[in-house]
Amino acid sequence: QVQLVESGGGLVQPGGSLRLSCAAAGFTLDRLAIGWFRQAPGKEREGVSCISRSSILQHYAESVKGRFTISKDNAKNTVYLQMNSLKPEDTATYFCAAVRRVDFCSPAVVAGVGSEYDFWGQGTQVTVSS
Repeated sequence: QVQLVESGGGLVQPGGSLRLSCAAAGFTLDRLAIGWFRQAPGKEREGVSCISRSSILQHYAESVKGRFTISKDNAKNTVYLQMNSLKPEDTATYFCAAVRRVDFCSPAVVAGVGSEYDFWGQGTQVTVSS
């Protein structure tokens, strides 16, 4: 069983930065592909970014491209989402998710709602407001 714990959310002003962490337990990250998703109140969950097991494949939603960066630290068994130039529309609960598939990361994955992922964290709240 994979357990995922997100952290790093908070309140930030527009234009600010946050770094979200997704710590995995139960499996090493070199055996997991990871996705970041978010859900705002009253809206459907949407993909933000994904990274494949090997870290070779990385994709971003158009809305965050150029502002967010996903990375993986296998030694710490943690995936990060660096979020820069934050906007009010980035306000949401952010979730990380995992799947035990080799190269599972594509534009189609971040365009979806993450139904292919098997394991989910509890989420961390990000609020962008002045």
